[in-house]
Amino acid sequence: MSNEKKDVTRRDFLKGAATGVGVGMFAAMGLYSYSDSRKSHFPKAERKMEEIGVCKSINITNISETSWFENATLMGDIKGAGGLLVNQYDYNWPPFGNGKGLGKGSYDEGIARIKDLLPNRLEEAWDIIEGNSVHPDNAGGYSCLVEMEEMSGKKRKFLLDSGWSYKWMDECFKREGIDKMLMNKEIEALFISHEHFDHYWGLPVTMKYDPEIPIYVPEGFYKEGLQYIKDSGHTGPVHVVKNGLFKFAPGFATYVFPVPIICRVYGEQSLYFNVADKGLVSVTGCCHQGIIRFAETAYKEIKYENDNCHGIYGGLHISPFEDWDPKYDDLVISLGKYGFERIGCNHCTGILCAKKFIAAGYPVVEGSARFRSQDKAYLGNGDTIKFG
Repeated sequence: MSNEKKDVTRRDFLKGAATGVGVGMFAAMGLYSYSDSRKSHFPKAERKMEEIGVCKSINITNISETSWFENATLMGDIKGAGGLLVNQYDYNWPPFGNGKGLGKGSYDEGIARIKDLLPNRLEEAWDIIEGNSVHPDNAGGYSCLVEMEEMSGKKRKFLLDSGWSYKWMDECFKREGIDKMLMNKEIEALFISHEHFDHYWGLPVTMKYDPEIPIYVPEGFYKEGLQYIKDSGHTGPVHVVKNGLFKFAPGFATYVFPVPIICRVYGEQSLYFNVADKGLVSVTGCCHQGIIRFAETAYKEIKYENDNCHGIYGGLHISPFEDWDPKYDDLVISLGKYGFERIGCNHCTGILCAKKFIAAGYPVVEGSARFRSQDKAYLGNGDTIKFG
């Protein structure tokens, strides 16, 4: 080895050692794992490139992202009832309260008290619910309105989820004009992301205004969940979407992920839109499947404009209880590798996580913190985001 090469080697080593004092810890946590070099260790992913068509734009209105109002109250109930693996219908939360206390709930006993009042007499039903359930005032709910514009200019409307509390969701529906849209048959379908209480138990509020609306639920619902559709007063068609890709309309497909979820729930349905000249827009309720699996599934399964991940909206389920763990930083870093051009977070993402996205320089569309949403770092109740 020449003296020149030795000098270069020494300089590089000393430079690296000095830099390591400042960033060594970060490197030890997996800097290499986020470099392109890591890809050489894995076989090239086989892509199906399934055509789902194309649409002109997507506009999303956050009807309610406040699944619950106090983390401490919710977690206290869960721990007191036996933990995260307990059947959600046993917690004795609204609307299935039977008056027997925490952890002693029953779908059959709870629904029997209010079934005759659904879906049109929600206020009377909620009065009964409040007297028999655990912490009814902590119930909120998640629901959003998705407006898709076709290439022809025709606009179509869909609901993703129907929230939790009858009282809160009815108020939110009226605030955003969803009640009138449903009564006028402007919203053509209700997609349920998963069976969780905060996304699904407010179903009678949608039924109050359009009991005939077609419903699409993911494969994996339990018997109580399927029975609840009937007990809520629904008279329209129910479609159980099988695991995998389901093409619904030009530019719009859903994907059901067969994943076990806390509180004895199974499977989550997410939405994908291929927006002309922009790329793929991913919309999720909670993303229990994980944001990496969510993005990787799109990459492997779907063909989309410019091969570009244009945007993502919804709950990204990284720190919904604000319990930050250092491993979550890996997810924050990983998300940046997909190059999203617009990111809309909500409650289920976690305020801490949304702020870390912002600090990392990601293109986060911030909200207004209105109507009991807690922070502007994510899209709150009544806020909107547009793609395309």
